[in-house]
Amino acid sequence: MSDLVFESVLFFPVTPFDAADRVDEELLAAHVAGGVAAGAGGVFAACGTGELHALSVAEAQRVVAVSVEAAAGRVPVVAGAGGSLGTARELARGAADAGADAVLLMPPYLVQGSQTGLLRYVDAVAQASPLPLIVYHRANAQFTPDSARALAADPRVIGIKDGAGDIGRAQELVVAVRSSGRDDFLFFNGLLTAEVSQAAYRGIGMPLYSSAAFAMAPEVALAYYRAYIAGDEPARLRLLDRFFLPLVALRDETPGFAVSLIKAGLRLKGVPVGSVRPPLTDPDERQTARLAEILEAGEAVVRELTR
Repeated sequence: MSDLVFESVLFFPVTPFDAADRVDEELLAAHVAGGVAAGAGGVFAACGTGELHALSVAEAQRVVAVSVEAAAGRVPVVAGAGGSLGTARELARGAADAGADAVLLMPPYLVQGSQTGLLRYVDAVAQASPLPLIVYHRANAQFTPDSARALAADPRVIGIKDGAGDIGRAQELVVAVRSSGRDDFLFFNGLLTAEVSQAAYRGIGMPLYSSAAFAMAPEVALAYYRAYIAGDEPARLRLLDRFFLPLVALRDETPGFAVSLIKAGLRLKGVPVGSVRPPLTDPDERQTARLAEILEAGEAVVRELTR
């Protein structure tokens, strides 16, 4: 059963690379510690925003270890795992060795499995590590309500994160789990720029959400979170209009920009996190200039709200 508590914004740090394309551990530690100090309620290390897809197993394990040390027990740290079964097992074991609190289990690599096969994949990773699992429902790992009940029957599985964006199916998953008697099960909205869809997700019983934007604009992400929790619709809608929706429009211009723009935003703020690794690409000069305008607009709204 889950005893993890996530409060405030969930922080998905980037993985900074130095000029030699090595993980910059010192900068990563400062990035994670700064996010926790700013008010993050949890750290999800070496996950989507952290470019798990582009990290070696050894690199991912170091990212998690550095993140755990930087968080210093102040908030839970969840480590990414996934891909081939062998890789997922190694990552889950390494997360436990590093002192992480849980694993976010990404989809398996390439192949399309049956529901039975997907449940076996979850079980195999769970057997490899003592850490509880949050299962990512997305891409080639989408679960039916019956499978959600099977996941809920396994005490090693503590949550589902939805990245598919089918609100009807997401509602079915919530109902299936709750009807099974698991009242400690966690539900997360894992869509890109989740702030845009979170009001709908809260309505179906998924109150937690990813905030990639927090990594580059913590004050804006926290302002949205406060408005969301308080039911301050004028403030929430103003932040959507001036910051999050323009960010989504820019994000949708190029595949992979959900990560690329976050790194670019940090570079604009003078944090030398390096480029994204292939196959992702960095924004061009025009797109970077637009991102700078979006960041300034978001910060202006925060100033208006705090007067």
